[in-house]
Amino acid sequence: MVKTRKKLIEVALPLEAINKASAREKSIRHGHPSTLHLWWARRPLAAARAVIFAQMVDDPSAWPDLFPTEEAQQKERDRLFGIIEQLVKWENTTNEAVLEQARAEIRQNWRRACADNVAHPRAGELFAPDRLPGFHDPFAGGGTLPLEAQRLGLEAHATDLNPVAVLINKAMIEIPPKFTGLPPVNLQARMELARGGTWSGKGAQGLAEDVRHYGQWMRDEAEKRIGHLYPKIEITASMADERLDLRPLVGRKLTVIAWLWARTVKSPNPAFHDVDVPLASTFMLSTKPGKEAYVEPVIEDGGYRFVVKIGKPGDTDAAKNGTKLGRGANFQCVMSGSPIMPDYIKGEGQTGRMGARLMAIVAEGDRGRVYLSPTEEMESLATRATPDWKPETNLPNDPRNFWTVQYGLTTYGDLFTSRQLMALTTFSDLVQEARERIKADALAAGRLDDGESLVDGGAGATAYADAVAVYCGFSVSKATDRNSSLCVWESGMDRMRGTFGRQALPMTWDYVETNPFAGAGGDFYGTTHSLCEVLDKFMDCTGGRATQSDAQTQSTSNARVISTDPPYYDNIGYADLSDFFYVWLRRTLRPVFPTLFSTLAVPKSEELVATPYRHGGKEAAETFFLTGMTAAMHRLAEQAHPAFPVTIYYAFKQSETANDAGTASTGWETFLDAVICAGFAISGTWPMRSELATRNIGRNTNALASSIVLVCRHRPDDAPTATKREFRNALKAELPVALAHLQRGNIAPVDLAQSAIGPGMAVYTRYAQVLDAQSKRVSVREALSLINELLDESLAEQEGDFDADTRWALSWFEQVGFSDGAYGDAETLSKAKNTAVASLAEAGILVSKGGKVRLLRPAELPADWNPATDPRLTVWEMVHHLIRVLESGGETAAARMVAAIGSKAEVARELAYRLYTLCERKKRAAEAMAYNGLVQSWPEILTLSRDIQPEPAPAQGTLL
Repeated sequence: MVKTRKKLIEVALPLEAINKASAREKSIRHGHPSTLHLWWARRPLAAARAVIFAQMVDDPSAWPDLFPTEEAQQKERDRLFGIIEQLVKWENTTNEAVLEQARAEIRQNWRRACADNVAHPRAGELFAPDRLPGFHDPFAGGGTLPLEAQRLGLEAHATDLNPVAVLINKAMIEIPPKFTGLPPVNLQARMELARGGTWSGKGAQGLAEDVRHYGQWMRDEAEKRIGHLYPKIEITASMADERLDLRPLVGRKLTVIAWLWARTVKSPNPAFHDVDVPLASTFMLSTKPGKEAYVEPVIEDGGYRFVVKIGKPGDTDAAKNGTKLGRGANFQCVMSGSPIMPDYIKGEGQTGRMGARLMAIVAEGDRGRVYLSPTEEMESLATRATPDWKPETNLPNDPRNFWTVQYGLTTYGDLFTSRQLMALTTFSDLVQEARERIKADALAAGRLDDGESLVDGGAGATAYADAVAVYCGFSVSKATDRNSSLCVWESGMDRMRGTFGRQALPMTWDYVETNPFAGAGGDFYGTTHSLCEVLDKFMDCTGGRATQSDAQTQSTSNARVISTDPPYYDNIGYADLSDFFYVWLRRTLRPVFPTLFSTLAVPKSEELVATPYRHGGKEAAETFFLTGMTAAMHRLAEQAHPAFPVTIYYAFKQSETANDAGTASTGWETFLDAVICAGFAISGTWPMRSELATRNIGRNTNALASSIVLVCRHRPDDAPTATKREFRNALKAELPVALAHLQRGNIAPVDLAQSAIGPGMAVYTRYAQVLDAQSKRVSVREALSLINELLDESLAEQEGDFDADTRWALSWFEQVGFSDGAYGDAETLSKAKNTAVASLAEAGILVSKGGKVRLLRPAELPADWNPATDPRLTVWEMVHHLIRVLESGGETAAARMVAAIGSKAEVARELAYRLYTLCERKKRAAEAMAYNGLVQSWPEILTLSRDIQPEPAPAQGTLL
């Protein structure tokens, strides 16, 4: 029997520091591993580092001899927290001093574990003091967890079924350690060193320098071959006659940054049946104040032409909407105003009659962007491109995430223009030419050649050429994201947005085609440069290994530390989405990895995602996910190193489903069923800030901001059985404590319900089973429903902290929100809450007029409100005045108000949680966002408020 001790992650974490660092990291791009290659739903490096460290380090309570008192334990815990707080900072990602302190702590704890188990029959295999156990992530995806394990001194192993994910992990944990400390081999760098230049000899900087050099060579060589397809545009006198702002540029040739196109179909109006009319979702080019520009269609000679104009359009709304009518594929004919219905557009697309028309040209001027009207020369030049290859792999017929198929764009090749295909195939071909140059230069630089390729484990000139080619191939693959016909122009930012603004391939009606040689967004060398910034930061570290493997059958986990981020039920179709990159990576890098790219598309039949279209419906998809995830969890439970818990990230939010058992989430239910059936018990749960609020899906929505990290141990064979009553009593005792802890950690209200699942399931899984009154097993679905029910009760019990006026407002808000209600109903409720409608009106909470009562919205509250002088201060007022000033003046303004409120402000945050829950249940999204935003801003508001001295007041208001 292995002797185990409780780990730090099973007791306590400096959650606020981890979440703050994780949230900040989402806005960092330069040098961040996420810029090596796009992958969906990556975990923050900060959270990964903290979790793996806390997973391997003992909690002080596990050592009563060393730390006999609670005070001594907390002091030691605070010391470990200090290490984590430094470890999670972005600035310390490659700080050897900070990392080494963490590694030393891990090594010390490992030696203690080895000493504990020196008599174990497998001690030599499992507990070798001079060798840390390896790390494994069986759903490696974007590679964050293996990379951070490697930084912490562990030999990292990454497996995934998806070859794109495997290649990303190879590029992160396997290839750099092979070539760390080696100088670049390109002739330019060698000549510089020969002239007395210096070489740092650190990490993968030599590899990065070569990728830069050969990436630049590819870019220059491609421009020689296809540069004629991307000519400059000359500003002529006739252009200046139409646009006075162009006069200073007459005779100049400007570099074109992008061409903006609108898809077209034949007009459905018989009078214009031969005219290809535009499907333009907007005519706005720039909405920046003082830099406004737009496209105006000019009807003439039985057709139309596009003219670019500077300034605000006369009818701004019409220009913003283009030819679009409402949501979906609804447009109007620019010639006749006739509606163009979705079915008509689908028919045109599916019969190959959808075309495109150039709307505008974006060029680089002396002081920024110059928007120009299209020219016949520019339009015809684009259509003359003749690529000799295009990806023929079919797009999935999945209308939830792939919207182009129904409009006739059915293959991945259809998502690119002819000119884009020609550019990408040229770059792809150049990777292999560069590979030969690299090998020759490596031999000339004195590198030995063992004849072994990278895939065969070589480390000589051949393998090095393969390695540099991998990153050059990534540059091509990354370029596809910004060089497809699904890219759009963001008028508010004067820039392009790439293909994957969301985890789907939506249909775009007007799109942008960039110039890969312009030095702006979409430029090929720009993608190479950002990739090399990541390579620059890779350090000398323990080796790693990335291989293709199915999580249900893999054996890589054997005797290793496991942390993983499995698919979230049906949230993201990784295999289908990554085919977008796979078709290009396969063409480019199959000579380097023939086995990895042996299939025409990414393997899908075993991918653990509940995809209805693939499995014949929702129920079959759910069964597939549960069966496969259970098998995968079984592998982890059987193979994980027995000295350490397994950590699993999970985030899921979908419309809750009600049935006889109550309310529960299918995604959580199915995943937890798999975890429990595998024999795991949950010994800890932590909400980690992991999602970016500014991503497309998170903008103006109540999207999840956190993942839940489940800490799992093998459930003891002698775990007891409990009745449903015993389970409920345990929940009632423990859930309010956990809820208070989550709120102190400032968990976002949008994440509160799913965060509460963790401590609730920790109670459920400590039992072998929970039985109801009929001796039937209480299912995970029933347990989740009970957890949700008791969460509501716990939040309702917090109402005892509120004053009578606030309790009335809370009940009234639950009934009618900010709408009108009958005065009689309001007065009846006020009697029950020990207040009166007149007093509530006097307090500034509501308006009462004409037999109707209505709560005041935050924007309606007086701007000169002062809590220090309010004679009838209520928590309701605090919350809504804070929302008012937060929305109008930001966190600094809110901080001034918190400083004026003083110690009573904390109760306002409790009310914000309660109000968010009510809004979520009542589907009041706009109000819910306001309460969620207040809580998420709370730490910064408090920090700012500490430096603000409240203004003196004649008398402090009394909280009723």
